[in-house]
Amino acid sequence: MQIIESVLALALTLGILVTLHEYGHFWVARRCGVKVLRFSVGFGKPLYSWYDRHGTEFAIAAIPLGGYVKMLDEREGPVPEELKHQAFTSKPPSQRIAIAAAGPLANFIFAIFAYWLLSVVGVTYVAPIVGQVADGSAAARVGLQEGMEIHSVDGHRVNSWRDVNMRILERTGEQGLISMEVSDGGARGTVSGELAGWGLSDDTPNPLAEFGITPWRPAVPAVLGQISEGGRAQVAGLLTGDRVVAVNGEPVSSWFDLVEFIRNAPEQTLQVTVKRNGTERPIRVTPEAKSEEGGGTIGFIGAGVEAISWPDDVLREVSYGPFAAVPVAFSETWADTRLTLVAIKKMITGLLSPTNLSGPITIARVAEASVSSGFEDFVRFLAYLSVSLGVLNLLPLPVLDGGHIVYYTIGCENCELLTRINQAKYLNETFSSRCSRWPRCGPVWLEASTCRPVHSCGYRGRGSAEGFCGYRFFCVPCEHR
Repeated sequence: MQIIESVLALALTLGILVTLHEYGHFWVARRCGVKVLRFSVGFGKPLYSWYDRHGTEFAIAAIPLGGYVKMLDEREGPVPEELKHQAFTSKPPSQRIAIAAAGPLANFIFAIFAYWLLSVVGVTYVAPIVGQVADGSAAARVGLQEGMEIHSVDGHRVNSWRDVNMRILERTGEQGLISMEVSDGGARGTVSGELAGWGLSDDTPNPLAEFGITPWRPAVPAVLGQISEGGRAQVAGLLTGDRVVAVNGEPVSSWFDLVEFIRNAPEQTLQVTVKRNGTERPIRVTPEAKSEEGGGTIGFIGAGVEAISWPDDVLREVSYGPFAAVPVAFSETWADTRLTLVAIKKMITGLLSPTNLSGPITIARVAEASVSSGFEDFVRFLAYLSVSLGVLNLLPLPVLDGGHIVYYTIGCENCELLTRINQAKYLNETFSSRCSRWPRCGPVWLEASTCRPVHSCGYRGRGSAEGFCGYRFFCVPCEHR
């Protein structure tokens, strides 16, 4: 059942974001006079499709892990003469760039709208109050102590633990100082300390925990609030409202103590002592073994905690008017964008492991959790994922929108030199041609054996003609004059 719920949550999440992304391409393509042949949500064989009055097929496909917009394109086959003006390839570079950029732009617009909506509706945060600080951790070096409320990180205001998470994530793997504005007992001040290369683990990163912070939370008694149908807890005879007082004779003071006992005992029989209707009784339960994404195995009995009541003095309600919410929405979107860019940079430089990047399984689980948590968490998750999708698609890689934008910007699809180079690869011919995009180097000859462009300008090394016509030119004294 949980797998089905995760799959449905993933399909819902990706379906929303992919539809928005592809609709951006679709909308701008239509405005530029390009004929759209198919708008597909998902890949593979269409499960359901229909046509509009323009002849565009709208399809929902079997594999809900993406989507695409197929346009009339001379590169994919012959185009009737009467439709050539509607072909993507017939449009000027500015329109092709606009069409390629429209998808990521739609993702950013959605994120801005989502954060604006949340700001207007109003959200309630749990104040970022420190519970425990691990000895020898980065948090200990900073000087954080139990009971401190964090108000800013490196000068950036934070309202919630989510904000704190994002700010410390930006400093992953770095050296130098990190500063935080905090308050404790009414007194306000600043603490700072060395990061000393603080970083995340490769398997199951938890920024706050690895930084050394356990958020403050009210005492949570070990009272069962939910029992899953068919779970090990129900099979053993545990009931909603049972208070666990001991496990294998060891006292249990909180829900988190109970969780630790269960997690550490997969397929091991535990004697759980519960208080029910004022009477203590022993119940034997065997936690089910459950595999984690990182490869470990934990115990699971299918029982949830009773609802937690947070004290009013740790809750922060934040809301804005429709106009005041606009800059807040842009700020939140930019914060997500910056975090994604920083993560990509640190992954390239080795400060962040590629295993820290969430794959489909993690996205599915987070999506499921955000859906079950409520409207606010789901919308916030969608906004962040939408920003990440927009940023990644703008990277200058050939298969992404960013690669297409670069390609259309330099205009090389109409470059005669590039065409002849591609021909020479197959015909093994030597030719000369003038590159209209770099006239200073004069004629360009091709060494057919290696398909390496060489210029007759006499310049040694890389540089002067780099990047034009889709090739990196090497300017050397030409031997083929």
